[in-house]
Amino acid sequence: MSSSLVINATGSESRVALVENGQISEFYLERNADKGIVGNIYKGRVVRVLPGMQAAFVDIGLDKAAFLYVSDVYYDPDFSERQFELTEGEHPESEGVPDEYAAAMLARGEEEGEEEGDGEAKEATAAEGKKEEARKAKAAPHKEKKEKPHKEVNIQDLLKEGQEVIVQVAKDPIGTKGARITSHISIPGRHLVFMPTVDHVGISRRIENEKERRRLRETVDALRPPGTGFIVRTVADGVPAEKLQADARFLIHIWTEIGRKKDKTGAPALLHPDLDIVLRATRDLFSADVEKLVIDDRAEYERIMRFVQATDPALASHVEHYQESEPIFDAYGIEHELQRAQQRKVWLKSGGYLIIDQAEALTAIDVNSGRYVGKQSLEETITKINIEAAKEVVYQLRLRNIGGIIIIDFIDMDKSQNRDKVFKALQEALGRDKAKTNVLKISELGLVEMTRKRVRESIGRMLTEPCPYCEGRGAVKSRITVAHEIFRELRREVSAFREPTIAINCHPEVARTIQGEERDTLRFMMDKYNKTIQVKAQQHYHLEQFDLYGRQEKKEAKAAQQQAQPRREEKKEEKREEKKEEKRGERREGRGGERQARGGGQRGEGRGGEGRGGEGRGGEGRGGEGRGGERRAAEGRAGEARDAEDRASEPRAAEVRAEPPSADEPKAATAASSRVPEPVESGSGEA
Repeated sequence: MSSSLVINATGSESRVALVENGQISEFYLERNADKGIVGNIYKGRVVRVLPGMQAAFVDIGLDKAAFLYVSDVYYDPDFSERQFELTEGEHPESEGVPDEYAAAMLARGEEEGEEEGDGEAKEATAAEGKKEEARKAKAAPHKEKKEKPHKEVNIQDLLKEGQEVIVQVAKDPIGTKGARITSHISIPGRHLVFMPTVDHVGISRRIENEKERRRLRETVDALRPPGTGFIVRTVADGVPAEKLQADARFLIHIWTEIGRKKDKTGAPALLHPDLDIVLRATRDLFSADVEKLVIDDRAEYERIMRFVQATDPALASHVEHYQESEPIFDAYGIEHELQRAQQRKVWLKSGGYLIIDQAEALTAIDVNSGRYVGKQSLEETITKINIEAAKEVVYQLRLRNIGGIIIIDFIDMDKSQNRDKVFKALQEALGRDKAKTNVLKISELGLVEMTRKRVRESIGRMLTEPCPYCEGRGAVKSRITVAHEIFRELRREVSAFREPTIAINCHPEVARTIQGEERDTLRFMMDKYNKTIQVKAQQHYHLEQFDLYGRQEKKEAKAAQQQAQPRREEKKEEKREEKKEEKRGERREGRGGERQARGGGQRGEGRGGEGRGGEGRGGEGRGGEGRGGERRAAEGRAGEARDAEDRASEPRAAEVRAEPPSADEPKAATAASSRVPEPVESGSGEA
């Protein structure tokens, strides 16, 4: 099988796709801001024990407390085998967990990495084949161990609030649920998976040669410390004992270091992170069955090369650095497939199509004939579409990473042999899926019920978020529904509106519906309640949003506005009058000074007349003083003329708003008021 491992690393986001025969068989995504935590080992604290659910909540330092079942605490060999069957599922062809894990840790510089779901869900499909082997090799001991756990064990007898426990994340937080954790720790390596809490040795069922299985069991059994166990992975087939020993020693060393760190660290704390997505994909997906690993980032390429040279130098020549200008996912046709994987409708080559609806409880897949009409009989046409659909369903499940309960609604088939053909095609396609699945036969209604192990979020939920407009419902109320909701609200609230006009604010589409096909209802309500109803379109409103409020008529509103006019204008008018009074007072003072000046001039003339018979020089002096008085009298008359002009303009102030005095007027008034008549010199002084 031709396969390639393509990695797109951009720094903040890493994407991994395993391409088999031109199709994406697996896809993984990890962002720095939202890394997965599957495979991480924590020291946690029990915060709540729930006897009614036989479970406990454990604080491991995340936003939500993790969930721990009683079966994940109590050692049950039967459960342990089932557990690792489900969580250690193997790659059909390209599986491999680098054990020279040590080198991996060194290559990544002890960086924190998080499991992708794949690592823990990998090897224990191996556990299925191990059951029979274990029974043959160690029948009696295994039987004894399996008889003990059958007694009932309660969670409250095992855990207490405040107790500290060592746990490993088995499932990422999905949706509103917290992480699923287990106290059955598993540490994956390249060839082996170390289980420090499970006394068991299992061989992958994909290793079929009995002689090789026996060799591997004997070698690994001699390596494990008492009370611990190993799972031998598919890639260990034919591996020399020296490599297995090195792998086992390193995994045991990791567990020893976790124990030391546990004693020095308080809960909650991270004791051991798994590899990041790039190295984890290299460890779990890159094997001799993969033709090449291609990555577009230089720094990550060098890191992968160090990792591969330390774990499996023979694979180093298969690692390539992609340097073309075209994006790597575009070049391999992956981007188009990812876009297709986000669509609800998936077309088949024959013309039929699938409808995939992912809900909280289950995923429903409906098969439809679409444009395909067949050539001969209806039964043959339906069978052909169903067989094609069965293969595409499995491909979509793997690509989208859909897990949980899955219901497939095939087109109804009358003949049981045709139903068997479709079921066989489905089973064959699922045989290439690494995730653990359980499938029931096609029912009389053409339904297939199945489950698929889910460890992390599906691609759809990773790449999308609920629609903010419909709040994730996938639908909104119709325009006619909202229009009738408005009418019902109007009937309820109309008595509360005292205004003669009621305004309705709503979405433009709803406004058009009310004023169009529902205009008769609108008119009826206007006549019934004797109100004017105005419909106003609001562009920014949600389709389901509306509000009602009362309004006055234009004339009444204008009258009310005039009545409610503030006293601001009156106060302004009063201030203007006060300013005018002040100006008039200043001018009166100026006219008094001018009259005094005129009187002084007349007295000067009289004195000049009395002294005409005197000396000529004295008469001339008094005559000069008389002329000064005349000048003052002329100024006084000019002031009177200005005052008359002001009085003439006063009646217009009631009709036209007076402008504030200019900057020059106050100065002129001040000058006039500060002008003092000059003293008149008497003739005697001059004489």
